[in-house]
Amino acid sequence: MLLKGKKVLVTGGTGSIGSAITRKALDNEAKFVRVFSNDENGLYELETEIGNKKKLEFVIGDIRDKDTVDSIVKDIDIVFHAAALKHVDRCEVHPFEAINVNIIGTQNITKASQRENVEKVISISTDKAVNPIGVMGGTKLLAEKLISAEALHNNFTVFCSVRFGNVLHTRGSILPRIEKQIAKGGPITLTDTRMRRFFMTKQDAVNLIMSAAEVAKGGETFVLKMPVIRLLDLFEMMKQVLAPKYGFKPSQIETKIIGIRPGEKLLEDLLNYFEEENVLETKEFFIIPSPFKIRKISEYIGARKPKNIRTYFENLKPMGRDEILEMLKDVY
Repeated sequence: MLLKGKKVLVTGGTGSIGSAITRKALDNEAKFVRVFSNDENGLYELETEIGNKKKLEFVIGDIRDKDTVDSIVKDIDIVFHAAALKHVDRCEVHPFEAINVNIIGTQNITKASQRENVEKVISISTDKAVNPIGVMGGTKLLAEKLISAEALHNNFTVFCSVRFGNVLHTRGSILPRIEKQIAKGGPITLTDTRMRRFFMTKQDAVNLIMSAAEVAKGGETFVLKMPVIRLLDLFEMMKQVLAPKYGFKPSQIETKIIGIRPGEKLLEDLLNYFEEENVLETKEFFIIPSPFKIRKISEYIGARKPKNIRTYFENLKPMGRDEILEMLKDVY
């Protein structure tokens, strides 16, 4: 196992993905896990939840502070970089904060990791980084570029990014917000009936992150093959599952159309056109190799060059309502 006996740093470690990575590292017998976050209460809650194990260290600080980042990377083997500003609307209103956290914070991690000869750095990205139209996506794209550019250097450290879509029922995701609206008797707010999103479970996300960490050679971006869901269908099925729980009939919960917010797309992309030309494919995910270092396909076990990647996306149909219903039953 990649993490067995390793000293691990998780930035943004109190978030849904960060805390899941922390637990995975402990399950995989990491020697030591340093959990870093600017969320004081989140650190307290996670420490209380997991227990004050000798293998764990909880550190409060800001990813934007270079000196702080230098200190947390010391004596670390593997870094999982999950710290970021992730809310589209907040990043639109406060763009410079998004730049500082998502770009400068990532730069602080890359430089500190190089100096400390960290073995691997896995940076968590988003499908909003593909052909971005908003601040959040734009800053995450540049963070990906910072990571892939490290392949230019003959570093000891291997850098890669992991790109995925919406993670079901994580903190700040769409499901808890809609559940709260249902609990109040509605209305549910939907931006546009045409809105579609790629979804994955938290376990799928963590498995992809670990697979990428194992496979990475340097500078790649890994993208999970995810199902696409129409939000209208998702919300209707959430009514079926949750309305009775809060004493309502599904038909009593109104859906209110509020319009697309600044920085939003009707459908995110998983790959841009340049990436489609160069992408490799496995059963579980796509691998976008570093544009700066040519590698043989055989270096990636189970990978192949797809004949027509557009066919995959053209044939990708939204999940049916029955499938969504079964998925929600597993979540709730």
